[in-house]
Amino acid sequence: MAMKGNSGDNRTRSSISIFIVAGLCCFFYLLGTWQRSGFGKGDSIAVEINNKADCSILSNLNIETRHGDEAGTVDDAKSESKVFEPCGDRFIDYTPCQHQMRAMTFPRENMNYRERHCPPEGEKLHCLVPAPKGYVTPFPWPISRDYVPYANAPYKSLTVEKAVQNWIQYEGSVFRFPGGGTQFPHGADAYINELASVIPMNNGVVRTALDTGCGVASWGAYLFKKNVLAMSFAPRDSHEAQVQFALERGVPAVIGVLGTIKLPYPSRAFDMAHCSRCLIPWGVNDGMYMMEVDRVLRPGGYWVLSGPPINWRTNYKAWQRPKEELEEEQRKIEEVAKLLCWEKKHEKGEIAIWRKRLNNKNCPERDSSATMCESTNADNVWYKKMEACVTPYPGTSSPDEVAGGELKPFPKRLDDVPPRIARGSVPRVSVESFLEDNKLWKKHIKAYKRVNKIIDSGRYRNIMDMNAGVGSFAAAIESPNLWVMNVMPTIAEKDTLGVIFERGLIGIYHDWCEAFSTYPRTYDLIHANGVFSLYKDKCNAEDILLEMDRILRPEGAVIFRDQEDVLVKVKKLVSGMRWITKMVDHEDGPLVPEKVLFAVKQYWVAGGNNSTSEQ
Repeated sequence: MAMKGNSGDNRTRSSISIFIVAGLCCFFYLLGTWQRSGFGKGDSIAVEINNKADCSILSNLNIETRHGDEAGTVDDAKSESKVFEPCGDRFIDYTPCQHQMRAMTFPRENMNYRERHCPPEGEKLHCLVPAPKGYVTPFPWPISRDYVPYANAPYKSLTVEKAVQNWIQYEGSVFRFPGGGTQFPHGADAYINELASVIPMNNGVVRTALDTGCGVASWGAYLFKKNVLAMSFAPRDSHEAQVQFALERGVPAVIGVLGTIKLPYPSRAFDMAHCSRCLIPWGVNDGMYMMEVDRVLRPGGYWVLSGPPINWRTNYKAWQRPKEELEEEQRKIEEVAKLLCWEKKHEKGEIAIWRKRLNNKNCPERDSSATMCESTNADNVWYKKMEACVTPYPGTSSPDEVAGGELKPFPKRLDDVPPRIARGSVPRVSVESFLEDNKLWKKHIKAYKRVNKIIDSGRYRNIMDMNAGVGSFAAAIESPNLWVMNVMPTIAEKDTLGVIFERGLIGIYHDWCEAFSTYPRTYDLIHANGVFSLYKDKCNAEDILLEMDRILRPEGAVIFRDQEDVLVKVKKLVSGMRWITKMVDHEDGPLVPEKVLFAVKQYWVAGGNNSTSEQ
């Protein structure tokens, strides 16, 4: 009886702690934005947004268990948990694989120094990256599209450098994003509508997009109105916090660059690719960068190029560049597009749009004139050198057939059997196993929502699935209030990232033995299904958990699903990371060896007393 009483006391204390953490989120959100807003123009905006914010949902985060804390009690009794100390305040925006000082030691040729260069084992940090003083919970979507708390990304350089281009404005305690851009002075909506007069964005045919050199990702932010999901990327460069701002706004983005290695996406992934003054030299290196876009562009997909050198005859003076240089630049682009057999569909003003052919039967000269890539696996891209070669189309039997298979408009394609599976091109994944997986994850999501009751409330905008499989977690949780970064571990037995894109979702290849290409505090909810079993004996679980802590927002949540013995070890590690945890049984009952561990990261900031309960 004494043991039952202790278990009940522990459960009560844990529930109360989680209630306090969740309830205090509103307090920090409102108090942080209000008290730290200063006396500028942004005060009234912050107050208005705060008044509209519905934080009452946070008190519903009530994590319970059917078996108390029995799982882990034996292990915990053997030794005390390791306590992880905070990193120094200078590491607030630490991005391990894009660290500025390390980057400068690599060659500048072809942007090599802006690519991923991860620290060796001996230089990895084993501490908790702090949030900046005054950090607050981001505004809920869609308010976050237009407003970001200054305290969360306190960098004003873009407000100066891009002051006349309507990118970003600083107003008291908040940044405001007017929806403008260098190439769309009348706003992203007007620009996107112009593109939509040529590209079918209004009917679900175009669903996934790639924005190269995205800036603060206003193009991707406004595409959500069209139900188009854009993957945006930009380098970590002199324009501070571009990708950080994008993610603070609730827009999918990663730190990345077209350089010397292939993009971390599968072939035939995107319905559309876009460059608006992205400063990528498309014509150099024999058109290598355009060939890489061609690899990731789905047959029938569109490529948009706006800004220099398009319509150079009219704009060369405004661009302050020699017209001969611009003329040669456009000539090279047109030459490569012809080699790739892209059809130009539109050129007006400073916007040009090409469309990739449906198959090679419409353009046999592509195979005969271009240097074809020798690799038989166009999806094998992780740290693979980019080459000036053309990726072959999948075979077709008629001129009207879409190479690789035709997709249904979104959202029908979300649950439809993806062509790669229907055609048997993904080893060990059948139509039956896909449908069963889809059904299973709908069941799992229902179970998750019974424990974490705010999953689909709008509280979580940026969600990551660390081991995405065929994307069924993201498909089951699909909502206009959120998006999921589906990560395909490079060591996974089955590479199904192409399947995920065919479902109208987005994702990326990654090795969890390394840091992810994002700023700290950029995800609200992380899902880790079988990650620690997958990486057992591959790398240190402590390093993976510290990386999860780095990219998770204060008061963000994690859901681990794994074998019980694995989760007991994880639970012990995160107890020293300022996370509150609770283990629950599999939804099919306690006899199932797989368990689920829920966690909430406590709120603490640089230079403070670093305890949620003491705030």
